[in-house]
Amino acid sequence: MELRHLRYFVAVADAGNFTRAAESLGISQPPLSQQIQRLEHEIGSPLLRRLTRSVELTPAGKVLYEDAIKILKMSDSAFEKACSVGRGLSGSLRIGFASSTALNPQVFTLLHNFRDHYPMINLLPGELHMSALINELLKGAIDIAFIRLPCDRSREVDYRVIDNEEMVVALPLNHPLAERPALSSLADLRDDTLIIFPREISPGLYDSVISACHHAGFTPPTFAQSPQTTSAISMVATGFGYAIVPISHSRIDQANVCYLPIEGAPLKAQVALAWRRHNLSKAGEHFLALL
Repeated sequence: MELRHLRYFVAVADAGNFTRAAESLGISQPPLSQQIQRLEHEIGSPLLRRLTRSVELTPAGKVLYEDAIKILKMSDSAFEKACSVGRGLSGSLRIGFASSTALNPQVFTLLHNFRDHYPMINLLPGELHMSALINELLKGAIDIAFIRLPCDRSREVDYRVIDNEEMVVALPLNHPLAERPALSSLADLRDDTLIIFPREISPGLYDSVISACHHAGFTPPTFAQSPQTTSAISMVATGFGYAIVPISHSRIDQANVCYLPIEGAPLKAQVALAWRRHNLSKAGEHFLALL
C-alpha cells in the first residue's frame, strides 16, 4: 500500500464520485479506478459500493477512511516539518558563548533580531571557556559561537568581528582611586592585587591583560585567580583586588564595585561570531545573514 493509493481512496470517498475525484486529483478516471481496484485487491475486500452515479463506503471502507485521514495528515505534517527544518525556518540552533561575551550588547541585539526573524527556531545556548568552545565548534556539537579575540585558535574557524570592546578596571568602592573619573595608567595599580581568570580559559585575552600591565611598566606583584571574568567582579566587591574586564561587564549590578576607563592607550578586546568552514546548518546561515 502506498500513500498515493490512500490519497486516491480518500479523494473518491470525499467526492462521492470517480469523475469529480479524478478532476480534483488532476488525473483521468480510468487510472483512478484501476488504482482503487488494486487497493481493494490488496486489502481483500471491497472498499466502495459502486452506484449508478455515485459511490458509498463499505464497512471496510469506513474503517480504512478514518485511519487514512489520520495517516495522510501525519504524513503531510512530517513533510512540512522536514521542509521547514531543511530551509532553516524551524528546528534548533546550538550557540556557544565564551563567558566574557554573554553580556555584550551587540550579542544581545543579534540574538533578539534572530528570534524576531525566525521565531520557530529554538535557541540552545551554552557557555564554555575558549579552548573547549573551539573544540565543540569544530566537532559539530555547536553550530556557531561568540568568541573573544585575540584567540590562538581563531585560524581554525571562520569568524566575523561584531564589536571592538573597551576593557575597563573594576575597583572596590573603598579603593583610594575609586573616586577618579578614569585611570591615567594601569601603573596606578602597580602595588595592587590583580584578579584574573586562568590562562587556559582564554589565552589571548589573558596575555593581552598581562601585556597591558607590562606596557604600563610593571608586572603585577600578586595575583588572585577567578574561575571566569564574571566571577572576578564578585571578588572585587569583597576587596580581593582589582580586575580588568570588558566594559559590558559593568552591566552586572554588583554593589561595592566601580568601573574606571583607562586613559591613553585603552585596552581593547574584540567580540566575534565564529563558525565551521564546512557543514553550517541552514539556521546558522540565516544567523550569519543578519550580520
